[in-house]
Amino acid sequence: MASSRKDASDPIGHVLAALNGRVSAGTRVTVAYSGGLDSSVLLHVLAELRSALGCMLDALHVHHGLSPNADAWAAHCTACCAALGVPLTVRRVVVRAAGEGLEAAARAARYRAFGEHAADFLLLAHQRDDQAETVLLRLMRGGGPRALAGMPAERALPGGARLLRPLLACTRAQLQAWADTHGLAWIEDESNTDPVHARNALRHRVMPVLAEIFPQAGARLALAAAQGAETAALLDDLADMDAQSAQLDDGLSLSRIAALPEARARNVLRRQLERAGARPGERALREAWRQLSQAQADAAVDVAFGAWRLRRHRGVIHLLSPTPEAALSGVRRHLAEWRGETRLDLGALGALEFRPAAGQGVRLHAGATLVRLRQGGERLCLAPGRPRRSLKNLLREAGVPPWLRSRLPLLYVEDRLAWVAGIGADAHCLVGAGEPGWVISWQPPS
Repeated sequence: MASSRKDASDPIGHVLAALNGRVSAGTRVTVAYSGGLDSSVLLHVLAELRSALGCMLDALHVHHGLSPNADAWAAHCTACCAALGVPLTVRRVVVRAAGEGLEAAARAARYRAFGEHAADFLLLAHQRDDQAETVLLRLMRGGGPRALAGMPAERALPGGARLLRPLLACTRAQLQAWADTHGLAWIEDESNTDPVHARNALRHRVMPVLAEIFPQAGARLALAAAQGAETAALLDDLADMDAQSAQLDDGLSLSRIAALPEARARNVLRRQLERAGARPGERALREAWRQLSQAQADAAVDVAFGAWRLRRHRGVIHLLSPTPEAALSGVRRHLAEWRGETRLDLGALGALEFRPAAGQGVRLHAGATLVRLRQGGERLCLAPGRPRRSLKNLLREAGVPPWLRSRLPLLYVEDRLAWVAGIGADAHCLVGAGEPGWVISWQPPS
């Protein structure tokens, strides 16, 4: 039925193209439903297609609480979904403006809600005019080649769902014509006309003038976005190949990355950060690479990108997400007690694994073995007949990065330091021939 529609302006054809062959009975398809024009069209299209597609359809409305009309919008969405027989989840979020401002904070809260919603596919109703505006906005904010890619038609969400934008080829005018033809009702967010927001100023002041001069401006910008997406994918592939050749067990070889042309070196850093969830700007990337490649060999290079950090230690570039301080508070003296298990979970600090072995490993006593973190002043003897040395010096000589030294688990047996992750056992705690012992290994957090 619906699959016979060929009109390029008909949103049904675009939704079918995005979902045909990908959904079946039991596939969970969610519409991100704000109640506005675009998402109203998308919701009604999917309600019409759900029988033909055979999917399970629901909707998600994110209640930001920023407008005095927010409750009325949620009520409107609830009533529309009830009329269509589409289950609706209203997710209330808290928006705290910081750094990039209120718009960015609201967007971040919205996408967190998307990632936490149980779905196989989550569909957003962005259309071609949104894409054109996005390309211009990102370019005006100093975006590089990736700015031209605009919004992707598809990408993964943290929760495992695939985010789809099936209406990117439709214009706002085409969606409004469809809505008028089908008698849809939608809400108007009063903030969409406030020129204090950059996107609104661009939409109402710049785009009309641009369209007068270049009637195909929207189509041309959308085409540029598609070409930019291909370029961005090629840059990602190149970054992955370059990173693979420089990959070490605990990071990237600085010398191998530095042997690349500088643009490719920065491309590797960008890719690593983006895969971790950071959004590095071009200027910040340039400064990070300058510090990583030019700082003195003994300098402590530490460059922050939101929650993530790039650090350099002994010729290795490390990408770090710092362990929350809450995970360390209150546990520095007594982290856990070993009672004879083969695996001891330490939460944000990873896990310890214990393998019984005759004539090997450390002499442990279940119930009298504690796991602690460094307090300072610890000493360890690594070989019989040798003096005990400060753990601080041993860690430095072993090349343990400074940011790991306070998070290494230490095993105490009856108040004697017996074993340190990354260093080994105290010689006086090693078992003799034929004596039962435990071989210990630390599994750091991912």
